[in-house]
Amino acid sequence: MDIGFAGLGLMGRPMALNLARAGTPLVVWNRTAARCEELRAAGARVAEGPAELFARTRTVILMLAGEEAIDQVLARATPDFGARVAGRTIVHMGTTSPAYSRGLEADVRAAGGAYVEAPVSGSRTPAEEGRLVAMLAGDDAAVQAVRPLLAPMCHETTVCGAVPGALYMKLAVNLYLITMVTGLAEAAHFAERHGLDLRRFAEVLDKGPMASAVSRVKTRKLLDQDFAAQAAAADVLMNNRLVAGAARESGVASPLLDVCHALYDETVALGHGRADMVAVVRAIEERTDRHAEAVPAGRGEGART
Repeated sequence: MDIGFAGLGLMGRPMALNLARAGTPLVVWNRTAARCEELRAAGARVAEGPAELFARTRTVILMLAGEEAIDQVLARATPDFGARVAGRTIVHMGTTSPAYSRGLEADVRAAGGAYVEAPVSGSRTPAEEGRLVAMLAGDDAAVQAVRPLLAPMCHETTVCGAVPGALYMKLAVNLYLITMVTGLAEAAHFAERHGLDLRRFAEVLDKGPMASAVSRVKTRKLLDQDFAAQAAAADVLMNNRLVAGAARESGVASPLLDVCHALYDETVALGHGRADMVAVVRAIEERTDRHAEAVPAGRGEGART
């Protein structure tokens, strides 16, 4: 049975390519049609529109940028919604609010379809390498049916109970990632402004207990001033807003996240929204420069009198 895939963006394109290259019978659709050509060359068939995508498949993976895009592709709140989802399994692999996913599951099931949350942890490079980590939630039978389909994209899958358990798990993981990378950018900025050799800074980090695959990749990007997006700052800001919203809804404090939220907002406002998330260092640099302009020489904190 053909598998449908909608959404060929920064993450979706390599994910779908891994499916096609693994021999998965795949039908793809993307709003920008030109992005489908690489999938066509890899053996996937290309649908002319969402209606054809659903008509030709029984399981449809959605890797779409936001709730509005998902609703449009599903034709939610229109007479076509039932025809698109009835008898099909909808696999939501993007990142949305947990409340949205809970409501979508209810609507899909009411229309006679099955629904699985399957957000992933990882950025562009793990997506290209098929080494994403998927978090799954939903009806057990649907989850177990979908799980093996994800193998070409995800080297690990973890079941997180009922919807929206997988999205809560994804947001918790993102909270850690956002604060960790922001802390790394601030540390590199601190080192650079104190005249340290940043390559030695990286060497010390790499040899120590805090080293990780993420720290090694992001430190190199900071050293090389390589801001090509693996996870774009604008997308990180969107994720930050989702985590903050979930925290507020449940009355959970998120002090570190709130500082990061402000910094990524500033990063995007400075024009670095499509740059990698390490571009948050630009917002930190901007704050340092503003502070230097506001404080006369010799009058900073700790200055001798």
